Amino acid sequence: MPPERPAESPRRPRLTPAIADARRAVREHLADLAAGDLLLVALSGGPDSLALAAAAAFEAPRAGLRAGAVIVDHGLQPGSAEVAERAAESARDLGLDPVLVRRVDVGAMGGPEAAARAARYGALDAAATELDASAVLLGHTMDDQAETVLLGLARGSGTASVAGMAARAGLYRRPLLGLRRSVLAQACADARLQPWHDPHNDEERFARVRVRHSILPMLEKELDAGATEALARTAEIAREDAEALDQMVDEVAEELVELEEGGCSLPAAWLAANPAALGNRMIRLVARGEFGVALSRAQTLEVARLATDWHGQKAVHLPGIRVERTAGRIVFTLAPEPASSPAES
Repeated sequence: MPPERPAESPRRPRLTPAIADARRAVREHLADLAAGDLLLVALSGGPDSLALAAAAAFEAPRAGLRAGAVIVDHGLQPGSAEVAERAAESARDLGLDPVLVRRVDVGAMGGPEAAARAARYGALDAAATELDASAVLLGHTMDDQAETVLLGLARGSGTASVAGMAARAGLYRRPLLGLRRSVLAQACADARLQPWHDPHNDEERFARVRVRHSILPMLEKELDAGATEALARTAEIAREDAEALDQMVDEVAEELVELEEGGCSLPAAWLAANPAALGNRMIRLVARGEFGVALSRAQTLEVARLATDWHGQKAVHLPGIRVERTAGRIVFTLAPEPASSPAES
């Protein structure tokens, strides 16, 4: 008779391909952290974030790091407090410490998805500051990336949206962007973890859910079984291009932008001579960096025409900014506050 296999420890499951993939993905995001640093896992209790938490709990100690978790209770569903506490218990069982549960109030600004996202990141930012964490790990997958690209294409939001989510953005890291959602579900099953399945993920009123359940499966069936991977690859390429162009513009801006009374200016000749991808970025950079204003594409093109299609037109009036062409330069100044009427004073 063959010898009996030793029983698997509930805390040390048998290493399977799915578990190995999740651990490897996390490991690659820990190499630049210093010994003793704290990383936090943003844990919802769903399959993706639970597999991420398990991988972080395994890899962090081996890299000389500490690993904890933050569970954000949005309070949007009955029993949300119990779901949050169950996720916290899972994190403690994995050996994560500290484990925080944060209840947030979700507003209505920008719609339910955007409001929940803003509240969640606010809670994560606060927890990271409170605990002096060096990184926060998010459980977004390749499927999430593909959905983000499709939503960006539908909105016509340009390269920034098509580029999807960054693998690293300041404090935040997304180790799982190279893995399919099915791999993370398998990792949970292999490790005998019991994830929570958010009923909101089946509500068709959310655009992302419609993309997930209808549009992406249709693309996979009708066009190519590798459509999800192709969309994620498109995001990676678009992000590389966008970051390179942004870096070029940032470097050139130091030489081109001159301070003016109440604002700053750019040489019209530079905007006219360079590709629109650079010129439009420069205009948006000035508006955002000097005035804190995010321009739409239509607004950006209107400013660009002062350089590329100049025929003596008057100033362009944007929210909080006045832009005009003077002596061969595009001058940005703060727009004066509108005078109050006698009834308002």
